Order: sequence, then C-alpha cells, then structure tokens
Amino acid sequence: MKKEIRNFCIIAHIDHGKSTLADRLLESTGTVTTRQMKEQLLDDLELERQRGITIKARAVAMKYQRGGIEYELNLIDTPGHVDFQYEVSRSLACCEGALLLVDAFQGVEAQTVANAYAALEHDLTIVPVINKIDLMNARPDEVAEEMMNSLGTDPFECVRVSAKTGLGVNDLLEAIIERIPAPTGDPNAPLQAMVFDSNYDDYRGAITYVRIMQGTVKRGHKIKFARKGSVHEVVELGQFAPARVSCNELSAGQVGYLICNIKSLGDVHIGDTVVDNIDKSAPALPGYARPKRMVYCGLFPSDGQEFTDLRDALERLAVNDPSFEFEPETSDALGFGFRCGFLGLLHMEIIQQRLENESDIDLVQTAPNVTYEVVDKRGNTHTIHKPQDVPDPGDIEEFRQPIVRCSIIVPNDYIGSVMKLCQERRGIQRAHEILGANRTMLTYHIPLAEVVYDLHDKIKSATKGYGTLDYEMVGFEPADLCRLDIMVNGNRVDALAIVCHRADADRRGRAVAKKLKSEIERHMFEVAVQAAIGSRVIARETVPAMRKNVTAKCYGGDITRKRKLLQKQKEGKKRMKAVGNVEISQKAFMAVLSDGE
Repeated sequence: MKKEIRNFCIIAHIDHGKSTLADRLLESTGTVTTRQMKEQLLDDLELERQRGITIKARAVAMKYQRGGIEYELNLIDTPGHVDFQYEVSRSLACCEGALLLVDAFQGVEAQTVANAYAALEHDLTIVPVINKIDLMNARPDEVAEEMMNSLGTDPFECVRVSAKTGLGVNDLLEAIIERIPAPTGDPNAPLQAMVFDSNYDDYRGAITYVRIMQGTVKRGHKIKFARKGSVHEVVELGQFAPARVSCNELSAGQVGYLICNIKSLGDVHIGDTVVDNIDKSAPALPGYARPKRMVYCGLFPSDGQEFTDLRDALERLAVNDPSFEFEPETSDALGFGFRCGFLGLLHMEIIQQRLENESDIDLVQTAPNVTYEVVDKRGNTHTIHKPQDVPDPGDIEEFRQPIVRCSIIVPNDYIGSVMKLCQERRGIQRAHEILGANRTMLTYHIPLAEVVYDLHDKIKSATKGYGTLDYEMVGFEPADLCRLDIMVNGNRVDALAIVCHRADADRRGRAVAKKLKSEIERHMFEVAVQAAIGSRVIARETVPAMRKNVTAKCYGGDITRKRKLLQKQKEGKKRMKAVGNVEISQKAFMAVLSDGE
C-alpha cells in the first residue's frame, strides 16, 4: 500500500500559480467534479478569496489510476508570501517531495530561491515546474537556464505546464509518481504521527491534521499527545478530498485528520506527536523550530465591554496559527487589551482582518514596532517588545536593533534606484549576483524596522512591479537608537511612544506633534503637544484655548477695566489647566496611528 502513496507540496513565489495548479490537479485526478469546481478551491478563508492569496496551507488527498494501479497523492498547497514562511516549513516536514513552481515570464524570484533552499534542508526531492507557458511573452527556455544558474536544476528535467488551461498537467502527474519517493515507515510499528495543523469547529471541537509517520490509527483507539500528555479517544478520522471524508483507519505515509472531541484549545499543539496510549514506545518527533515574531503591536477593543470576546477570538486564532502570540497589557490611553506578536506586517493585517470579520470586533491597533535588545549599565540584556519598556537614556549602555539579510531580485535597468533605496534605509551591500541576461540578485543587510513598514512597496514602485524581496533574520547589532515620547499637557501618552533612529527622531517627532495638534479638540485652556527624547523636548505644537470675549460689554471708560477682566480670565484658565484633563478622542489616536509616519 505504501508504495502507491506520494506526499508532496507546491512551493513558489507569490502569484506564480500554486493554487491554480492545485485546482488543475484536483480536476485531472477526478477528485472534484466540474460542477463542484471553482477557482482557488483550496483557499477556503474568505480573506484568501478576497485578496487572491493563500494564507493557510491546505491538505488534500487525490486518487490517480496508472497502469491498473491506484496511487494516492497527498498534496499540501502552501502560501507564497514571506510572512507565511512558517506555514511552508511545517508543510515541508510532512512531505517527501516538492513541486518548485516558477512563472514562465517572471522567472526565478526571491521567494523561489528561499523556498528551494528550505526544501533541500528537509531532504526533499524537487521536481522543477515551469508554469504559464501559454502566455504570449512566456520565455520557458530562458527561465530553465535561470533555474539552472540559481538553483542548480537540470533544464531537461523541468516539467512545462499551464495551470490555467491544464496543458502538461498529465506529464506532471507522471513525474510526481516516477520521481517523488514513496514514504518510509512501517504500518505495523507503534503509532507515531506528526500534528502539522489544527482547526477549531464549534460543533466537533479541535480537529487535528496529522501525517502518520509510522504505525496505524483506527476509530475507537486511545491516543496520547506526547507533549501535553493528554489522552483522548478517536471518534472520527479521515482524509481531505478536499472536504472531510471519514474512513476506518490511517496508516504510515498517509495524511488526514483526527476528531477526538477535544474541547480545550490548549490540548492541541502544532508540532506535537500523537502516539498510542497503550504502546508508548514510539519516540516523540522533533517538531518544528519556534517561529520568530518580527513585529509587535497592541490590539485593544474600541469598546471596553468586548475585552473577553477579543480574548476568546485570539485564543481560537492562536490554535489555528501558532506563529501568532499574544499576552494581556494595559494602556492609560486605550484601557485593557493585548500585546500581539506577528511574523510581519501582512501577517498583522491578516490577523486583524480575521478578528474583525470572523468575530465582529471593532479594534484599535497601536503603532507596530519590532523587537530590540538593550544592555543596561549593569551588563544585563533586556528584550524590548514595546517602546514603554525602554529604560531611561542614562541607564542604557548599548541599544541593539534586529538586522535582516534581504535578497532583492531586480531587472538590470532598475539596479541603481534599488541600491539608492537600500542605502537610504541604512543598508550595507553584501553581494551582487547576476542570474541571467537581464536579472540581478542584490543582497543587503538592513535594519528590520526599515524593511518591515514599506520597503516591499517601495521596491515594487521603484522597479515598476518587477522587483521581488525576501528576507531572513541575521541577528542584533548596536545602533544609535532612542525612545521618542509624545507628551500632551506634560503627560506621556504611552500608546504613541516609538523607538527610532536618533537621526530620524526630529522629523518623526514634528510630524506626530503636528498631526495631533490638528486632531485634538480645543479645550478651555492651552494644550501643549510635545515630542521628547528623555527629558529633552525636540518638537512642540500648541492647541489654542477656546476664548470668550469678556471685554465685549466694556464700551469706552478706563483701559484698566478691560485689563482687570482679561487678568481674571487668564487666572481662571491657569487654574483650569492645573486641574483639567485633556481628552484625546479615539479618532485622534486612529489618525496618528494609521498615519504613514
């Protein structure tokens, strides 16, 4: 039975046609009928369909007849965006082979190279595939040469397909069966299964997605999660085709799901090992490396009453997406909320939209920031996730920022503008590699804070959409950084504090102060809006007081009468300022936090 199983995933740069190719494979193998067919069939999140991108990896089992033998092909469709690299790494651990998909016009891109190396690290058999050969301006021969130069693949082994029209898909199915090895693992050995994903169903509890490494699991079996130590009975098991289809057993090499009526979300950990509760001799699998959260921000409910709803929604999301983490925090300005860690800015945007769409919660989000390290005068190293935690300047020995290695693939015509862009972001060039007749890969070390906000968009603009970016963490390096505080009427507003390079502090401080001045409503007294580094104020704007013309009724007479009335008004405003509070509306916060600055 095992000889007829093939486990593979599709890896590629964003928009190279992974989900469309998955659709054609489902159609060609007869897994779904023409009537059931729709575009991006495996992208079942509403956000995925709206944006046209894959966010979650999806598994599906297909049956394929060849020479009187029925093969079982288990496909895992993966995302292409750099922020969802963790989804890709989890999928690679469950496969023996990978289809490396490259666009016949765009050629090898930054994420193609990163994914190919990740597949080689997992010892997968790579089947190179050139997609979109039906395009008018397709250049498959040049792309095959590019793949050979950058990835070392044989140009004659490239399978040429059009995922849109279905051209060459049958040749690809043959290549999958011939080139990708069958899984190893003994169906009669003690049970050992890898949990590679999970989902929460309101009616069935936690649904665990597993790849059986060895042994067999049947309905009614008692299983144990090795890491958590909890024991459960298997109520239902089956495979995805692409909807859930139950069966009686799953054996070594197969990919499927287990339902054990698990109501507690904390019992299922992605990367855990499922073993038999009686025969526990199978060792736990190594699991996955912990994802590195790159970006942190605060999420607060705009209505304080929704705090518990937000916590429940975040718990449900964390089960489905282990690369996201959260912990409670409080803010003087925004009340109770959560500090959340994400893999990147797109990941943050997706989580926020999923919360709003799936749980109907209105959110306020603080300015995103990356993780820093601070060494104090006593030699202790602190990890800083939010600007409020940065110690006073006098107590800082060294301030370190995260540095990433950026691989940027650009057409030769745009090299100059991309180099200028990277130098403006304090980037240091590390390599310059020519990939083909008209394409170059530039490698830079750039501070993560400069990359994460808008470098991707700026590179797209500078290269008319042809440039692509991929980045990976290198480590922390010392830099001239500071905490920029925003003060309103002498009081620090914690939600608006940011960490930035000292050279940028003046510009950013002025911009935030100016924006706040236009957003804060006028009070009965003057309101000072200041930007400060430590005790040094670097920018100030003043919101003028509302004024009543107290001298309106004084017609003629001695000037001292007017002065007396004005003096009385001045003292009243001074007294009011001493005891009055400045109300900063939610709208003012949103305006500053959503501003490009």
